[in-house]
Amino acid sequence: MYTGLQHLHSFLAYILLAAIAIPLVFVVIRLVRKGAFDEKVRKMALAGFIVSHLQLLIGIVLYVISPLGLSNISAEAMQGTLTRLYAVEHPLTMLIAIVLISIGYIKAKKPGDDVRRFKTIIIFYGLGLILVLFRIPWQVWP
Repeated sequence: MYTGLQHLHSFLAYILLAAIAIPLVFVVIRLVRKGAFDEKVRKMALAGFIVSHLQLLIGIVLYVISPLGLSNISAEAMQGTLTRLYAVEHPLTMLIAIVLISIGYIKAKKPGDDVRRFKTIIIFYGLGLILVLFRIPWQVWP
């Protein structure tokens, strides 16, 4: 079960990167062309929101059952860069990224000026994407 969840978590990471990057690029294009914030834009942003929360759910389960996660938190584990990455840095950074994506989606959903809604998605999804890219464990990522 543990190995299957690891593979699912790694596979969903590719989908998550696409689900954040594609709406981000689409929104930038719409903003530059002075397009409207319509249902298509909202659904693309919703896809990133849903995939990020699904990834979070699987990540929390992995964090609890993994020997590298919650059970690995100790003073000696914090001295190693890879163990610290799995025990603290990766989960905390990803949680912050998903909170930013959630805030961006929720704020952009509210009615108002289309430019403000586009900029909200650009800022929050952009920051979320930067954090996700920053803390993916690239050295062990398949």
